[in-house]
Amino acid sequence: MPLPPSSSAERELSQAPAGPLCDSLGARLAYWREAQLVRHSLHSAGEPGLVLDLPCGAGRFWPVLAERANRVILAADRDAERLGQAMGGFAPALAARVTPLEAWVDAITLGSNAVDCIFCMRLFHRVADSEQRLGILREFHRVSRDTVIISLWVDGNYRAWRRRRTEQRRPGKDRQNRFVVARTQIEGEFRQAGFEIVDHHDLVPGYAMWRTYVLRKG
Repeated sequence: MPLPPSSSAERELSQAPAGPLCDSLGARLAYWREAQLVRHSLHSAGEPGLVLDLPCGAGRFWPVLAERANRVILAADRDAERLGQAMGGFAPALAARVTPLEAWVDAITLGSNAVDCIFCMRLFHRVADSEQRLGILREFHRVSRDTVIISLWVDGNYRAWRRRRTEQRRPGKDRQNRFVVARTQIEGEFRQAGFEIVDHHDLVPGYAMWRTYVLRKG
């Protein structure tokens, strides 16, 4: 089941700040920590040379991906206009390192084993359905030659516990457009799609819901 073009996932990506330009100290600190996790994840993935950033949104992590001089960056999104806006939001030297591509997570317009690594940040916490996640993972397995980097919300931390308690106090309120997935659930889906877990990195261990997984094709 494809994500509809008007989904909250795409709206969030279209509104994300371009690169490290953040308005508040808290946002700058959060970006600094996220960038650190991206560097750790790329290292765990073997410093891939050809990376597909999908969905790229506003190119939030392009400056980090471009830190390795010989890395080739493919940036994919469904909307050509959004891709153009993202490309225009960076200095020409950085934008020249990025090749835009119209594609979406469930139908990537590339052949099998086309890239070294698929880099998918800030999407999976918007996908509630297990079968939909599996469909995306299987498409990633087809297109990536080696590794996939994925971030999402997981349980087993303070913020997930507090979120669950808040939802229990408001049982009649439907506010679910972002989802916490049990670690055992998502890790089982990774294996079912043909991946093994190389490593994971938590934004703030024991506190934050964000976790980044590095997967390798089995």
